[in-house]
Amino acid sequence: MVRYTPSAALFVALFFNAITSISAQSPAPTPPLGWNSWDAYGLTIDEADYRANTKVLAGMSKYGWQYSVVDEGWYMQDPFANSVEAKKYIWDENGILIPDGKRFPSSVMGAGFGPLAEWVHAFGLKFGIHIVRGIPRQVVDQNLLIAGTSFHAKDAADLTSPCPWDQGNWGIKDNEAGQAYYDSMMKLYASWGLDYIKVDCISDHPYRPTEIRQIAEAIRKTGRPIVLSLSPGPTQIDHAAEVAKYAQLWRVTDDHWDGWKFEHKDEKSEFPVGLHDEFDRIAAWAPYVKPGNWPDPDMLPEGFLGPHPGLGDARQSRYTQDEERSEFTLWAISRSPLILGGNLTKLDDFSHSLYTNKEVLDLNQQAVESKPGLLPKGKENDKEFPQRYWYASTGRPNPKRYVAVFNLADAKTTANLPWMIFHLPNKSFAAFDVWNQRHIPKSKTLQVDLPAHGCALFRIE
Repeated sequence: MVRYTPSAALFVALFFNAITSISAQSPAPTPPLGWNSWDAYGLTIDEADYRANTKVLAGMSKYGWQYSVVDEGWYMQDPFANSVEAKKYIWDENGILIPDGKRFPSSVMGAGFGPLAEWVHAFGLKFGIHIVRGIPRQVVDQNLLIAGTSFHAKDAADLTSPCPWDQGNWGIKDNEAGQAYYDSMMKLYASWGLDYIKVDCISDHPYRPTEIRQIAEAIRKTGRPIVLSLSPGPTQIDHAAEVAKYAQLWRVTDDHWDGWKFEHKDEKSEFPVGLHDEFDRIAAWAPYVKPGNWPDPDMLPEGFLGPHPGLGDARQSRYTQDEERSEFTLWAISRSPLILGGNLTKLDDFSHSLYTNKEVLDLNQQAVESKPGLLPKGKENDKEFPQRYWYASTGRPNPKRYVAVFNLADAKTTANLPWMIFHLPNKSFAAFDVWNQRHIPKSKTLQVDLPAHGCALFRIE
């Protein structure tokens, strides 16, 4: 029998309290920085292309870039086929999707994504995948046994809740069998060394709170710190507390693509979302941003989008450089996740200069306060007003304050702005223009000259 002295008992208590504290911490204490394959590869990503992009990401890891995510399609033999059956999904004997061995040769012999995740981890990076919620319809047809249980696929499948825009899966019932299916899924994926999972068709059209809870519980049971990212948007703000309880990221817009504005024939749809429409949406979600909870305005469709982007033909991003800088600045100062979407093997110099700007990335990672500025009196609800403002501050040991100005107009604008619109005292400040690397003399107002769709970012001195 082991006998504990009071000091030994205290040590054991402290030890287990520390373990509990560590396990309770969020796996995303700061906004995730990384790359996702969708904007460049769509359903077609394979191991060679994934490794090539990950190597480029690893070269930028000293700036904080960390997550490399395989988006949808990794379990399909023929992603270009016209039907689910012809795409030839691949699953294991218990109905859990696994990688196509031809596209991901390191996954053969039952290895799954384990070898690839290990390779990613060797760079000091983290490995992620995308899934669509639910259970493959063909798995339900075969009524496969759920691993470690006496339940079968039909016990877990919710035939009343398919994904309306992806015909591959049925939903999952809110019952013991449904939880068992997600438990078995996350147990397998965690065994591969998974760090990040993006789950689609769950945060809006339709909103599936039961499946969000089930997936979060399944992740908890693995004991592995896996980031849970919910998609697509727009997640409704009245669901903010519920999604924040279970997930670290959730999409606040529908899919965001490389355009300033998009015309929508269907008034009920916002797909796709242009940059112009992100400013007010991100501002509306600002009160809900906190460590471990990062409202997500989607990936950054910048640089080269190809060879098979998730929308449209292969192309260099349609953004102007001013628009791309505005997008990157808005995501950074608002503490949004920064997930690159372009093909990193074809990274252009301008985009690279944004992605390696240490001060801007530090702002995103170290900000402790971030909020939209005040619009002029009478313009508070005027969506056509051509400017937006933002304020953020970083914490100790070296606190800094930043302000940003964005021009939503289609022409150049000039403004002389009082510091109060940035929540600063009504007195004189000097500033440093971060993008242009120049000092601004002390003044009671901030003079800005912005190109169409351009921005300016200043550090207050």
